[in-house]
Amino acid sequence: MDDRKVTHQPAAENRPDTRSRARELEDHGKIDRHYAAEIVGLVRSSLAPAVLKDKLEDYHENDIAEAFNDLHPAERARLATLLDTDQLTDIFESMDEEQRDRFFPELPVKKAVALLNKGMDADTAAKLLRSTGPVRRDLIVELLDPEVREDIRLVSSFTEEQIGSHMTTNYIEIPSSASVKEAMRLLKQQAAENDNIQTLYVLDKDGTLAGAIDLKDLIIARSSQPLSDIVAQNYPYIYANEQIDEILDELKDYSEDSIPVLDNDNQLVGVITGSDVLALYQEEMEEDYARLAGLSAQEDLNETLFRSVKKRIPWLCVLLFLAMGVSSVVGIFEPVVAKLTMVAAFQSLILDMSGNVGTQSLAVSLRVLTDDELTWNQKLYLVFKETRTGAANGFIIGLFSCLVMGVYIYVAYPYDFATSYAISGVIGLSMLISMVVSSLFGTVIPILFQAVHVDPATASGPLITTINDLTAVLTYYTLVFVFLIQVMHLGG
Repeated sequence: MDDRKVTHQPAAENRPDTRSRARELEDHGKIDRHYAAEIVGLVRSSLAPAVLKDKLEDYHENDIAEAFNDLHPAERARLATLLDTDQLTDIFESMDEEQRDRFFPELPVKKAVALLNKGMDADTAAKLLRSTGPVRRDLIVELLDPEVREDIRLVSSFTEEQIGSHMTTNYIEIPSSASVKEAMRLLKQQAAENDNIQTLYVLDKDGTLAGAIDLKDLIIARSSQPLSDIVAQNYPYIYANEQIDEILDELKDYSEDSIPVLDNDNQLVGVITGSDVLALYQEEMEEDYARLAGLSAQEDLNETLFRSVKKRIPWLCVLLFLAMGVSSVVGIFEPVVAKLTMVAAFQSLILDMSGNVGTQSLAVSLRVLTDDELTWNQKLYLVFKETRTGAANGFIIGLFSCLVMGVYIYVAYPYDFATSYAISGVIGLSMLISMVVSSLFGTVIPILFQAVHVDPATASGPLITTINDLTAVLTYYTLVFVFLIQVMHLGG
């Protein structure tokens, strides 16, 4: 339920002002640990069930959801048994997905069935069932109302990557043959079971979507007016089997409170709400961030050691082999380092700056490439822009490094002023070249990944950094060999 409220006023002065708490939560979006601690204390007290239930009604469901984290499993089971289904539904809808997956398997079967039957969105219900064991899951499904069971079966028939797995069957439908007066009557009938009433969906006799009606338009319409006068026939829609990552940008562009989801026969099977789109977008950004960091999936604070290692080890293995390649290249230039040992001290400086610039270009590219309508000309301009930016930054940083390192080498090493600045010049030139190449790679690689239909975020920061390290090492030691050893005969 989207609009939740507390139904009882405090019975004593020392109880929290529930209305103020609700407003506070809406204004600040956070939980006050003080109230959660109070709830834990009440649950662990010796209060009679009726008294405890009455006191708990004075707290916001967000606070009770937070208190679940601090209770033992037996205490949570006791609390769930005590609460009525409406309260428990509101509490579970206040939890994030990780909390629901933790606490749903602990509910008594009777309470779990009541919770799912009460009006929990089908996509949420399907996810909750996946969090429990197969034997318990089969028992719960068998006890569900037939309509609820069918809705869950429908949502579960789609994969996690398809938009249908995230839709809700909570919506208002009106037949196209209805009058305005009949539409109002049908709205009142269905509103008790469906809280997504801002947009009403008009269906033909065979269930095909014919359009949508804004609630405001229906309210102000004359009862004698034909329903077709207020139906928006060009209302946006999507198909249930479409991939989320392919249509998410399109969904973000709509400002509608919900978007209808159709099957392959153009029949309405569910809707995606604005909050669903926001949650999907946030999840997509978290996944992209995880890939950018070289993780196979996102992880949280409560992740087990095994799961954390499992998510990180694949990329680390790939990067290990790439790092071996960098080390092999350094080994090729061992004679150069042997003749002029001091150049090895500046290798990390060039590698670090190269990696930083490559990661910056990658971040900019990923942001720009979220636009699916980007043309190849625009992509080429992005490459040109980032390369030009890398060149400008490389020139500034390289020149500054040359000036500073010249003084440092003159003071720290037994070289004259001219030789010191010759060495620092090679360092500055290496930095310029490596930063330009890093900017180029940080832009071109994600574009190429996208061209072959691979998520550009897979071109993660560690991958770009390793490739840039390889380039920077080749550039640096090649310049050292050519200019300092072959031309100037240093280290001879």
